Amino acid sequence: MNSLKTWASAAALLALVQTTQAQTPDLYRQIDQLADQLEPKVIQWRRDFHQNPELSNREVKTAEKIAKHLKRLGFEVKTGVAKTGVVGILKGGQPGPVVALRADMDALPVTERNSLPFASKVRTTFNNQQVGVMHACGHDTHMAMLLAAAEILAQHKKDLKGTVKFIFQPAEEGAPAGEQGGADVMVDEGVLENPKVDAIFGLHINSATEVGTMKYRPQGTMASSDNFKITVKGRQAHGAYPWASVDPIVVSAQIVNGIQTIVSRQMELTKDAAVITVGAIHGGVRSNIIPEEVEMIGTIRALDTTMQNQLHEKLRRTATLIAASAGATAEVEIVKNTPVTYNHEALTAHMVPTLERVAGKPNVLLTKAVTGAEDFAFYQQKVPGLFIFVGGMPKGQDPTKTPAHHTPDFMIDESGLKLGVRTLAYLTLDYLNTPLE
Repeated sequence: MNSLKTWASAAALLALVQTTQAQTPDLYRQIDQLADQLEPKVIQWRRDFHQNPELSNREVKTAEKIAKHLKRLGFEVKTGVAKTGVVGILKGGQPGPVVALRADMDALPVTERNSLPFASKVRTTFNNQQVGVMHACGHDTHMAMLLAAAEILAQHKKDLKGTVKFIFQPAEEGAPAGEQGGADVMVDEGVLENPKVDAIFGLHINSATEVGTMKYRPQGTMASSDNFKITVKGRQAHGAYPWASVDPIVVSAQIVNGIQTIVSRQMELTKDAAVITVGAIHGGVRSNIIPEEVEMIGTIRALDTTMQNQLHEKLRRTATLIAASAGATAEVEIVKNTPVTYNHEALTAHMVPTLERVAGKPNVLLTKAVTGAEDFAFYQQKVPGLFIFVGGMPKGQDPTKTPAHHTPDFMIDESGLKLGVRTLAYLTLDYLNTPLE
């Protein structure tokens, strides 16, 4: 019944949006014309960011470029938010709600492997290792698209019925060890206040989605992401006399197998997907010594908060009881990182007509949830939010053969950026004209 009410309300709002759009067709045409004119600049910005990437909480030069552009546009600009974040505020010519638009700024410790003339050659130290630095997830495109949307909306300041807050966020990929960073820190430092944000929009380029199309999903869209560490303690002995030991390696193997049954046999998978993955195991120093201790680390992913909590409980129980059955102990530590990226149902329904008008209805696709994570979720915990995917794959290319995000061969078709620019501008204008009630 609640879903029926939501979509009935959305139908009424759609009629209001269409009426508003009919009254201002010239404004939308002007936005499209500006997007055409700015396309070379968007590509130039993207290539500059791509060639000069910076890791999480190290986006100093990136932030300087962004702040300089926003100041040039006449925005109220705040820097140093959550260490290197930048926030720009554009106050429209008329009073109204506050819309936030967000782009992430950080690159990854990945060595680029392609022949692009603007490929990154940057190297730095990460986790005490020499690594390459690359925008291997498209954050360079996100910044470029949002800068262009800022320029377009600035030129139509007098037409805006409210305020737009532009959030350029550091450390989406996670802060370095021993540091804090990302969306949760920005929220803690008041990025959604003064003025208070009514709705927030974000987008992500996708290398397996065809240029000219976009994907969305109401409710759980991307998974929560939590880390775990299990420390198994037994009794050390000579490898020739295993009966004198409590073997933590054998116990760890049983725990790995046991926790795989949590998802396959204990979770209601018709409700939503879930994942538990062990990513590393460390223990022992010699072939003939059974060690005293083994440590394993991994990740937990869920698309539903209740299921997320159940996974934590079942992981603790499974690991500790398997260890106890062998006379060993297992200490389980779970660290919550990122919540479920949850698209507000009413806001999604309210804005889908805008997406369809920007890209054309056949090009706006309802997608399945993914078990990757996005810290945009922290904003959505505080205010209604919508996070969508924009195509960055060349037309006609096989998505199964496209280099994946976070890999050295990751590439984006830059012809898809203009759609992202127009989408950000249209979402802003339509929401300010017809806010969610």
